[in-house]
Amino acid sequence: MRILLIEDDIVLGAAVRDQIASDGHSVDWVARLDAAGDAMAGAAYDLVLLDLMLPDGRGIGYLKGLRARGDVTPVIIMTALDQVSDRIEGLNAGADDYLVKPFDLSELSARIGSVARRYTGNPNPIITHGPLVIDLAARSIRHDGKPVQLTAREWALFEAFLSRPGQLLSKAQLEEKLYAFDAEVESNTIEVHVSRLRKKLGPQIIETERGLGYRLGKP
Repeated sequence: MRILLIEDDIVLGAAVRDQIASDGHSVDWVARLDAAGDAMAGAAYDLVLLDLMLPDGRGIGYLKGLRARGDVTPVIIMTALDQVSDRIEGLNAGADDYLVKPFDLSELSARIGSVARRYTGNPNPIITHGPLVIDLAARSIRHDGKPVQLTAREWALFEAFLSRPGQLLSKAQLEEKLYAFDAEVESNTIEVHVSRLRKKLGPQIIETERGLGYRLGKP
């Protein structure tokens, strides 16, 4: 997924960025709400991680503005504000989840996955696709009962196809999902990852529309 992190704490922000990047997601990190607005104007994000107390304003106001404009991007609030009234305000403003600092980074990963599954319309973490049994929560795959090991980047690419079954995804769309703004991407990176997925999961797992893009193959 392409994730926008809005957090002004340098230490926490770096830890969160590294955690979600290790999960295979691309992440753009900003420390101010004005920078967040610029980022969202220039990219399509799958999820936003939002701190509530920022140098140029409160995250609640920013969230309310998103929802008022009809933006339905999933938002997980991360904050030290732990009163019940704070949680109610955040959820009523349109947040999809509310995580109180300090939190375990593995819990953050789990919550990101849970929110993402709800938005794709399938809260069940277990998906069967032909000979594959995919556990989205555990980030594991079995092919005819045998475990298959994917790298974080391979998993992120495969997850992009799983979340849009039957939809043709261009190379540019896939690069946007996998890499942050400042990442250097080789011209054949997507082709290499697709080739590796086919070797591990089966040659028909991803179909190619020459010159247009890729889609998840039929089960």
